[in-house]
Amino acid sequence: MKGSRLDFFVISLTTFLLLVAIRVCSGGELRKNFYENSCSQAEQIVQTITWKRVATNATLPAKLLRMHFHDCFVRGCDASVLLNSTANNTAEKDAIPNLSLAGFDVIDEIKNQLEKTCPGKVSCADILALAARDSVSFQFNKPMWEVLTGRRDGRISSATEALANIPSPIFNFTTLIQSFASKNLTLHDLVVLSGAHTIGVGHCNLFSNRLYNFTGKGDSDPSLNSTYASFLRTKCKTLSDNTTTVEMDPNSSLTFDNNYFSNLKLQKGLFQSDAALLTNKGASNIVDEMIIAGKFFTEFGQSMKRMGAIGILVGNDGEIRKNCGVVN
Repeated sequence: MKGSRLDFFVISLTTFLLLVAIRVCSGGELRKNFYENSCSQAEQIVQTITWKRVATNATLPAKLLRMHFHDCFVRGCDASVLLNSTANNTAEKDAIPNLSLAGFDVIDEIKNQLEKTCPGKVSCADILALAARDSVSFQFNKPMWEVLTGRRDGRISSATEALANIPSPIFNFTTLIQSFASKNLTLHDLVVLSGAHTIGVGHCNLFSNRLYNFTGKGDSDPSLNSTYASFLRTKCKTLSDNTTTVEMDPNSSLTFDNNYFSNLKLQKGLFQSDAALLTNKGASNIVDEMIIAGKFFTEFGQSMKRMGAIGILVGNDGEIRKNCGVVN
């Protein structure tokens, strides 16, 4: 009897350890200090160049954060958003939601330096993930969240896939939660990552229907703060204005903070997708939590870590591009 129990214990333990080993090995994992042996200066080079650029352009953090987000939601975080279109293919960066992306030159500068320092070692996908973090972190003079590395670059980039996968600013709560769930992100991630709208600007045509034609009857969105709506009308004169931009976080669009959530509670969310967070009790409760000082930074870091692991290519999958805009 004792022998049988011991055998059962050994078999169970062996099975457990095997399952753990399979989990670790399957698909590979991102990890800390991935470049420690192959390119020990990699993360420092990314930070140095990113901080140098942000020091002279305070709008960069919002741009690089958005680029990273748009990359991860299409084919995962594989730098497919950086690929240029070719004669036979319209790439993600030329899809309508990505036409206003900026900061590609920063990624290229980092990549050029890394290719000089350690050729063929550091992926464009990791550069983008690190640069997004470092650009936001410049304000605080320290890394604001952990970025695990080891991503490899994808070889496919499709404008059609970008249109199908990037969440729209006109989404309601149902479509938002479906979009995030399809990337294995939770309700909590949806609300917390929406806090990225604390920096950056939005184009008028992405929200002007809330001002002039919300239900197709020349009306405004009743969920939008009336004073804020009046202010927005002074900036956005027509439904079709696609050149004028407005701060997403009024008077605080260059400072990464939790003001977005306070404004949201005052019904000053710029996009329909922002206002949608208050239409669900669970989401609204998370909004309340994010108003607590310090809570947002911690939670944002955790959600960025999860987002940064969407659909990653690791091991022998994909490639390490020599030029971020072109497959090898």
